[in-house]
Amino acid sequence: MKMEVQNKRSFEKKGWNRAPLPPFSKVTHPDKSFVSPTNSTFPPEERREDFCKLQPLSAADTQEERLLLKSNAWPQTPPLSPSFSLKRSSNPRGSNFVILPKVGGQQWHVGDQIKVQIKMKDFLGKPKKTGGDFLIVRLHNPVLQAGVTGKVVDHLNGSYSAVFPLLWNGRAEVEVTLIHTSEAITVLRSFIEHPDRIMFDSEFRKGQKAELSKCNICLPPTTKAICNFTDVKTGDPWFCYKPKKLSCNTRITHYVHKYTPNFGPYVKLFQSGINMKVFIPPSGTASVNVLPPVKGVTKSPKISQPGYYYHGVWRTLSGPPVQQFNTPTDISHCLRNKMLFLYGDSTVRQWYKYLTSRVQDLKPVNIDGKLRVGPFMAIDHQSNTTVMYRIHGNPLLHTLPPIPVAKVHYIANELDTLEGGANTVVVIGVWAHFGPFPNRFYIRRMQSIRKAVIRLLNRAPETLVVIRTSNFRILTPSVAWLYNDFHTMERDKILRAVFKGVNVRWVDALEMTVSHYLEQELHPKLPIIKNMINVLLSFICP
Repeated sequence: MKMEVQNKRSFEKKGWNRAPLPPFSKVTHPDKSFVSPTNSTFPPEERREDFCKLQPLSAADTQEERLLLKSNAWPQTPPLSPSFSLKRSSNPRGSNFVILPKVGGQQWHVGDQIKVQIKMKDFLGKPKKTGGDFLIVRLHNPVLQAGVTGKVVDHLNGSYSAVFPLLWNGRAEVEVTLIHTSEAITVLRSFIEHPDRIMFDSEFRKGQKAELSKCNICLPPTTKAICNFTDVKTGDPWFCYKPKKLSCNTRITHYVHKYTPNFGPYVKLFQSGINMKVFIPPSGTASVNVLPPVKGVTKSPKISQPGYYYHGVWRTLSGPPVQQFNTPTDISHCLRNKMLFLYGDSTVRQWYKYLTSRVQDLKPVNIDGKLRVGPFMAIDHQSNTTVMYRIHGNPLLHTLPPIPVAKVHYIANELDTLEGGANTVVVIGVWAHFGPFPNRFYIRRMQSIRKAVIRLLNRAPETLVVIRTSNFRILTPSVAWLYNDFHTMERDKILRAVFKGVNVRWVDALEMTVSHYLEQELHPKLPIIKNMINVLLSFICP
């Protein structure tokens, strides 16, 4: 699923380091003390750009970060005032799309591609004159359980076009969905620069003495001293306000602080069923009848999609075919003598649960894995198979019960402990917990993990590394406050760009969820997970 802009109009994202450096205040590290810029005199709206100071990158990483931020730019969206009128914003139900006829009026055949024109209108019924709406498109057949995404082009004038490959014989129905209006994108792009809209808590304990303190990837400046828990090796930042009586090295737990979504005057831009994740109706027919390929004529789709569903089974359009591992015996045979290391968020934990529930001989080992967090391990002694899961490092948006900080490890550090080799499989999936934070943080985390992957592949080139991409979810106003699909899409683009050229394999969760007939959920349903595992196992046992 791709979205492109017709020309190169873009904007430069607002920099974080343009304001003058404020006075310095003392910051405490568990091992040593140092100073960090802070300022308690600026009003919040003036000092937000100051308090998130990141460690300097190498020249190459700095250039890559700059290019990634620039390439991730979105078409210009309308500026908004608190007194904006919803009537002037995009209205999905009042907009429409039309399937353009085939040149020459001929019939559609497998191997052709169809084009759809989309025209957006506001709630007054007037055509929109600017672009920037976030649209996704799908071509599907519910009876055949077939589906494929299309590529959307923004023409920057209120109209869009979408192109689909025709991959199966029979009916093919077009579906166009407005995820977020251009006006909502304006709000989301502004909010993402404020990482302090969500905070975390940690308990510090020594004997019978205990204190709670606020923590985050960066902290708004106050007169309080700050504990610096930035990872020494990877440079991934994490800070807590120092407790009043206890030292920094007494921190024992982590969990997200209770938060209340607050879109302020813009809350009407995030209404489920009205202007957020709403189908756009067709003008005329929404489907075409696709005939078998013309005999003697071989056509390849002109647009590149990673794959599609047919009879509920994921088929790739590039790379090796996906095999079907339908029985526990099939899975067990493929994993014989293998060690699988699954690193990431709860969407990767789903894979661990799938494998251990399907293969009864994979017996869990009690290594004090905490609920949801892990680490978890399962071993099949007869097949000499080990499967292990561990969550990634902060930020972790977990609610109560608290997570022991001793259980939270950064993936790059974990990768550096692996020997690797032909029987080692590494799965990485890091995206969901970065929803509330600026793209710079995600870029740096992915750069850190990429370097560790390259080090692993240099010492053990036969190691198989598989990356699970992000996916969309059900949206409500409270979900969109932290985890909207727009920023998920941005992180997906960043992830692919950072690992471009590295010898890794991909499980395209975004395409596999958008193309499927089931609803897009944070944790995809079992039929989708089964297809993802089949892709993974096809890499292991080609």
